[in-house]
Amino acid sequence: MTLSPPRTRGAVLVDATQAAPADYSAYDRIGLASGVYGSRPAKALMEYAKENLPAGKPVFFVLTSSMCLESFFKPFGKLAEEKGCTVIGRYQCKGYDTFGPFKLVGGVAKGHPDQSEIDAAAEFYKGLS
Repeated sequence: MTLSPPRTRGAVLVDATQAAPADYSAYDRIGLASGVYGSRPAKALMEYAKENLPAGKPVFFVLTSSMCLESFFKPFGKLAEEKGCTVIGRYQCKGYDTFGPFKLVGGVAKGHPDQSEIDAAAEFYKGLS
């Protein structure tokens, strides 16, 4: 039996840590979303995207991290370039972080993303062309 990914308002959500390889070439645009781990998006997501992101598609990126830095998008940008994809948007907001030394203090950016950041992400998506 093949399981279909959950559908949310016309979008298909895929957990890269559990998803089987798939053909996404029929999709109008593809978004990659991740927390930041050691200054990079999740390794499992990047590996899945390297294998499954179709060439030439419009893509957008969403990141959460304790520090919002443009440099965290570099791995996504490199992947998009390698695949010949057009980047149509990037969104980043605070996210709860327990990586490395932050774990010793119980994490940072607790309570994030909050509702206003989630609402802003929804508006970001609505504004993509």
